[in-house]
Amino acid sequence: MATLIFPDQPCPVADAEALRKACQGWGTDEKAIISILGHRNETQRKLIRQAYEDLYHEDLVKTLESELSGDFEKAVYRWILDPQDRDAVLLHAAIKKSLVLDYRVIVEIACIRSPEELLAIKRAYRIRFKHSLEEDLAQHTTAHIRQFLVGLVSIYRYNGDEINERLANSEAQILQNAIKEKAFHDEEVVRIITTRSKNQVLATLNQFKDDHGSSITKLLRDDPSSDFLSALRTAIRCISDHQKYYEKVIRKALNTVGTDEESLSRVVVTSAEKDLKEIKDLFHKRNSVTLEHAVAKDTSGDYKAFILALLGND
Repeated sequence: MATLIFPDQPCPVADAEALRKACQGWGTDEKAIISILGHRNETQRKLIRQAYEDLYHEDLVKTLESELSGDFEKAVYRWILDPQDRDAVLLHAAIKKSLVLDYRVIVEIACIRSPEELLAIKRAYRIRFKHSLEEDLAQHTTAHIRQFLVGLVSIYRYNGDEINERLANSEAQILQNAIKEKAFHDEEVVRIITTRSKNQVLATLNQFKDDHGSSITKLLRDDPSSDFLSALRTAIRCISDHQKYYEKVIRKALNTVGTDEESLSRVVVTSAEKDLKEIKDLFHKRNSVTLEHAVAKDTSGDYKAFILALLGND
C-alpha cells in the first residue's frame, strides 16, 4: 500500500500559483512547497507542472532546482518527475557516479520494475540523455559485471504466473554445480538470473534451498570484494522479496554515520505511491521502532519534513 496522503481534487492552477509565490521574494517558502508537493499524487503533480508552464511559461522543475538545495532539492526534484523519467535520472546518476558505478541502483530498477515499466524507463533514458541505457552501461563497466548488468536491462522478461517445475529442478542443479566449482561467472548462472521470469527464478531459488538447506545468497560470498557477486546477490534479493531488500537499504542508510540520504530518498520517493506501507511495517518489525521515528531522529530540516510527508506523517 502507498503511504502518500493527498486530497481528492486539488486545483492545479491554485497549486501552481501557491508554488510560484513560495519561490518569489527574499526567501523560499519551503514549508509551502512541502505542504503541496508532499501531498500530491503522480497525476496531480503532472497537472501542477502543466498549469505552472501555462501560467508562467517556465518549467516548475527548473524553478525548484534553482530555489532549493542539498538533499531536499534532490528529493523534491526526483519526486516531481514522472516515474519513468525519475528512474532514468537515477540510472544515469548511478552510471556516471564520480568514483565508481553504483550497480545497486541499476540492479534494483532492472529487477523490481515490471517489463513494461523497464521498457518505458529505457525509452525515457534515451530521450533524456541521447544514449541508450545499454550503451552507457557497456561504456562504464567491464568484464563480468558488464555482461551481467547489460543482460539485466536488455531482457524483456516474461511476466506471467506460469512456472516449469522440471526446469526449476534442473536449473537449481546448474546453480549448485556452479557454486561448488566457484564458477560464479558461468554464463549459465547469468542466463538464469537475467532471462527467466521472476516467478521462474523464484521457483528455482526455492528448489535450490529445498535441495541444499540454505539460501543461495549465503553461498555467494566467496569474494567480498567482488562487484559481480555483490550485484548477483542484490539481483536475487530484489527478485525474491524487494520489500525486504528495500527495508535493509533504509536500515543501512539510517545506520550509516551521517546518514545516507541518497539511498533513503531513493526508496521513499520511488515507493511512496506503491508499497511503502509494507516496507514501513517490515522496518518496524525488524527494528522495534517506527520508520518515521528513525527518520526524524537521523535527518533534519526541510529534508526531514519532506521525507516524513511522503511517509504519511501528515
